[in-house]
Amino acid sequence: MTPATMPRSADEAALLETAARRLPGGVLGGTRHRDELAFVVKRAKGSKLYDVSGREYIDYLLGSGPMFLGHAHPAVVRAVTEQLENGTTYFLVNEPILALAEEMCRAVPCGEQVRFTSTGSEATFFALRAARAFRQRDKIMKFEGGYHGSHDYALMSSSPKSPKAFPAATADSGGIPHVLEGEVLIAPYNDLPTVEALLAVHADSLAAVIVEPFQRLIPPQAGFLEGLRRLTQRYGIPLIFDEVVTGFRFAYGGAQQYYGVTPDLATYGKIVGGGFPLAAVAGRANIMKCFDPRLEGTTEFVAQVGTLNGNPVAAVAGLATLAELRKPGVYERVRKLGNSLKEGLLSLVKKAGIAAQVVGEPTVFDIFFTDRPIVDYRTTLTNDGARLRRFNEECLRHGVLKGTNKIYVSVAHTDEDVERTLKIFERGIAAAAR
Repeated sequence: MTPATMPRSADEAALLETAARRLPGGVLGGTRHRDELAFVVKRAKGSKLYDVSGREYIDYLLGSGPMFLGHAHPAVVRAVTEQLENGTTYFLVNEPILALAEEMCRAVPCGEQVRFTSTGSEATFFALRAARAFRQRDKIMKFEGGYHGSHDYALMSSSPKSPKAFPAATADSGGIPHVLEGEVLIAPYNDLPTVEALLAVHADSLAAVIVEPFQRLIPPQAGFLEGLRRLTQRYGIPLIFDEVVTGFRFAYGGAQQYYGVTPDLATYGKIVGGGFPLAAVAGRANIMKCFDPRLEGTTEFVAQVGTLNGNPVAAVAGLATLAELRKPGVYERVRKLGNSLKEGLLSLVKKAGIAAQVVGEPTVFDIFFTDRPIVDYRTTLTNDGARLRRFNEECLRHGVLKGTNKIYVSVAHTDEDVERTLKIFERGIAAAAR
């Protein structure tokens, strides 16, 4: 049963009232559904999620990406259950986290050492701090529209409503000190000539360049990442790939393997924790040594401590997840499934004769209601937001849950899920066209 066929229960209505009273905006983060479509999650299994009223959703939100195996995967549940018998956290080096560190370094092309955190935001924050300590410079360069978490440096020009001329930055949140706007240079994604011109002027003041190799939903154009790698090497600037989304999703070695470009540092989250709070910085040992406490008291030392960093429960969940992903044919199957969904949505768009395009890679993509090619942040601003909202709401009404602007595909999704989803997408396209 879906929201369109089953009314909200009294219990769920009461819980939504509690959420409205106790949570700012009634939500945990930025995703907020219209009141008549709001729901409270009860449980999830595989590719499905169920609310308190008992309504079923095919889940393409996947906890904002980490549930690449689907919900409550037996191998992950078993590993976590066994670890609980041995304790839940130690604040010390432990066997599971060492095993995960070894596996990450085997998988990640740039990975010589790993530093664990609890969130992706922390990972990007500390990757930048390490680069500043290593390079002995303060400023960083990021790309307009790139999202690197919720810390002050990350929230510069991640979603500016009125973009400034490059390389000027705009703070996208209240509470960020204005002085930091001068410490972040903004460049256009997929525009190598502009990046080269900016680096020619500002290279000596930069500690790092940080980029999502696949920016939100926008794939890199041919030669962009390779050119960025050459430029940063020319000037001796550490290049950081934010792989919180792409790590272990695009390939076992992440976007580095998928696109064939190796950075100096990379940040991970989501999939690597198997659905538990875990993230990491991986990279070259000569930069990672900044985290070594034996350097304390020097300008190279990076102070980074977290109570739950290296949590063994999260580590075994991550190890179990990665073991499943190493099985033959897993990535081929999920890419094939994602392509079926992506191409099916594109076919529906063409059939409807509506100005729209489907952008992304097989395991994460979405629809943009525009006739403009989507190549950078400013072209995403041509998207018809009202049409996208109607599409998303109609999908949710009939039992397909997706992010505001992302469709995540998991190993747990089936051909039957795709067939059912495309029928609902057809309803969504019709609603968007009105």
